[in-house]
Amino acid sequence: MKSAESGVSAALADTGHFSTGVESAADEALRADADLSASGPSRRLLVIGIGAALALAAGWYGLERFLAPVASAQGEAGAQTVTVIVPGRISVQGTVNASGALAARRDLPVGIAGEGGRVVQVLVDAGSWVAKGQVLAVVDRSVQAEQIASQSANVQVEEANARLAQSKLDRSLKLVANGFISNADIEQLVATRDAAAAQVRVSRATLAQLRASAARLNVVAPEAGLVLTRQVEPGQIVSSGSGTLFRIAKDGELEMQARLSESNLARMAVGDPADIVPVGTTQHYTGHVWQLAPTIDATSRQGIARIALPFDKALRPGGFATATLRSGTTIAPVLPESAILSDANGPFVFVVGVGDKVERRAVETGDVTPAGITVLKGLAGNERIVLRAGGFLNPGDKVRPVKGPPITGPGGAVAAAH
Repeated sequence: MKSAESGVSAALADTGHFSTGVESAADEALRADADLSASGPSRRLLVIGIGAALALAAGWYGLERFLAPVASAQGEAGAQTVTVIVPGRISVQGTVNASGALAARRDLPVGIAGEGGRVVQVLVDAGSWVAKGQVLAVVDRSVQAEQIASQSANVQVEEANARLAQSKLDRSLKLVANGFISNADIEQLVATRDAAAAQVRVSRATLAQLRASAARLNVVAPEAGLVLTRQVEPGQIVSSGSGTLFRIAKDGELEMQARLSESNLARMAVGDPADIVPVGTTQHYTGHVWQLAPTIDATSRQGIARIALPFDKALRPGGFATATLRSGTTIAPVLPESAILSDANGPFVFVVGVGDKVERRAVETGDVTPAGITVLKGLAGNERIVLRAGGFLNPGDKVRPVKGPPITGPGGAVAAAH
C-alpha cells in the first residue's frame, strides 16, 4: 500500500511540473497574440487553439500517471498466493485392491457311487485329513453279502462240473485206441469239457460283479485332502440321487477368488504376488495369481483372479478377505490428493503457466500409493501444479506461486523431473 501511495505522489508531482510548463507556453502564446494583434483575427484563433490542445494533453498525461500505479497495486493485491509443486516422475509399484471369498482351490464333492442303502457308519468328520481311497462312510450290505455268498457257492459247483468233464475226457481218450469209443464220442466229451470251463468263467465274473457292487456301497475319498463338510449321519438312507455327502479340499490347497474390474483384470498376469488379509483378522498371507478368468460377468462387469494360498487353519473356505495385488512398476508423476480436482468432465489439475496465470489441465489418474495418486496421462512431470485451494481458482487467474515440498516415492526417493 505504501508503494502505491508513493507512486500516486510521484505522479501528482510530475503532473504539476508538466502543468507549469504548459502554463508558461500559454503565457508566451498570449504575449505573442498581443504582439500579433495587428496581423488579424485568424492568427489569434490559431494561437488560442494551440494553447487549448496543450492544456488538454497535460491533463490526460497527469490522469494516466495517477491511475497507472493505483491499478497496478490493486492487481497485485487481488492475486492469490498458492503453493505449487513440481511432481517430477517416480517409480510406482502398481497395485490393485480387491475383495472376494476364500475357497478350496480344488473342491471335490463326494457322493454315493452305488445303489445306496442305509448308512451304518461314518468314519470321518469335517476337518479330518484323509488319504486317497480311504473309506469315509459305510452303507449296509447285508443283502449284497448274501448274494456274494450264493454266487461263491455257484462258482464252486461250476468248477466241480468242469473237473468232472475233464476227467471223463481223459478216460475216453485212453479207450479210443482199443476201439471202445468212437471219435464222435470224443468230440462230444471235448465240447462238454469246454462248456463246463466257460461256465466257470461266467460264474466267477458274476461273483466279481457282486463284490464290486458291494464295494461301491462304501463312500471313499477320490483324492487326499481336507474334509470341508460332512452331510451324512448313521441311519440315513442314501442313494445316487442323495447328492453330495462330503466335500474335500484336494491336498488342503486354498485360494481367494478376487473380483476385479475389466481394466484391472487386464493388468494382471499369472504369477503376480498378492497380499491377503481375511476379514476380522490382521494376519497377512502371501499368495500368487494362479488363474485369471477367461470371461467377464455380463451383469457385474467383473472377472475373477484366483489367488493360490498355502493351507492355514485360520483360512476358512467361505470366508471373506481383501487382497492387494502387485502388477509391476510404472514411472509416472504422483500428486497429493489435494492437488487433483474433479467435476462432470473428469479429474483435472491447475497448472501455473506463463505470467503466473492458472491453466486447467485434464488428467487420467491411476493407483493410489502412500506417496499420492499416480497420474497416468496429462502431465509430463515438470509443470508447476497448485497443491491446494484449487477450488477457489478459475482458468486465467493470476497468482503468486510459492514452492512447496518435493514429492517423495517409496523409501523416501525424491521425484525426478524428466
